[in-house]
Amino acid sequence: MYEQRSVRSLRTVSGPLEAARVRGPVLAHEHLALDLSRGGDPTAVLDGRHRPAVTAELAALREEFGLSLVVELTCRGMGRDAAALAGISRGSGVAVVAGTGWYYERFHPVEAAAAGADELAGKLVREIEYGIGGTGVHPGVIGEAGSHGDVPGAQEARTLTAAAYAARSTGLSLATHAQLGRGGPAQLELLTGAGLEPHRVSIGHQDLTDDSGVHRELAAEGAYVAFDTVGKENYRSDGERLRLLLALLEAGHADRVLLSCDISRYGYLTSEGGTGYGHLFRSFLPRLRAAGADDALIDLLTRRNPLRFLTGGTNDDEEL
Repeated sequence: MYEQRSVRSLRTVSGPLEAARVRGPVLAHEHLALDLSRGGDPTAVLDGRHRPAVTAELAALREEFGLSLVVELTCRGMGRDAAALAGISRGSGVAVVAGTGWYYERFHPVEAAAAGADELAGKLVREIEYGIGGTGVHPGVIGEAGSHGDVPGAQEARTLTAAAYAARSTGLSLATHAQLGRGGPAQLELLTGAGLEPHRVSIGHQDLTDDSGVHRELAAEGAYVAFDTVGKENYRSDGERLRLLLALLEAGHADRVLLSCDISRYGYLTSEGGTGYGHLFRSFLPRLRAAGADDALIDLLTRRNPLRFLTGGTNDDEEL
């Protein structure tokens, strides 16, 4: 039923965009509009009150660092706002890719508990093909499709399987949420068992686990390893992140790394005193350069890898 398909261009909230036209860096896992407050944290919100600040941050990063694209992984049940994403993209001049799928079980809407994998996959395929609600915005990635713990629960296994089926059917790639970095190998085993090729998968939050062996295992299988909570020092210091990243690079897996900051509450915005979406560029990448990374490696990590992930490419195409 679900044949493997591929895509040639990016689906942004403003329409198709050829990957080769993206000449600046990409933030591979961010949130621009979300509401996770029903999980018990009233600060886990980015809504209309914060929209001007979010837009201004992205516009400033476009001017200072050439930021070209944000992969926005707020999916179903996370307070996704497709119309807001389109407005932020227009206002900032930065392209935005919207997501679909289901987060981990704590945030699943009723639909995720009441249907099988095939029915759930059909919901995603329809949304990808016909748009999110009446907004005219089409998702360009599946994610962040989530689980918690070392092995997905039964309901999470269904939503992840549905996400894999939808990815195969539509040609979109799939980014996961691995709670606190745990369960990445089990996620990849489930997704590939559902027929999705590993190079179409990014395993999320791997900078939150200090197991370099897991990082190498995922990369060797062909999946992308997301170091996507850069700057969240309350979880892990950036010094530790840098050490783990260098170990993965030294193991020969530079082409499997994605980088981002995962801004997921308003307190992380620079206007609120936080490190903001630009922490990757202003703080972490300079430290990586000081450790020996050259311009070509930085471009690979921040532009060519995320573009290859989104389009499902198997090689680092010259036109990127």
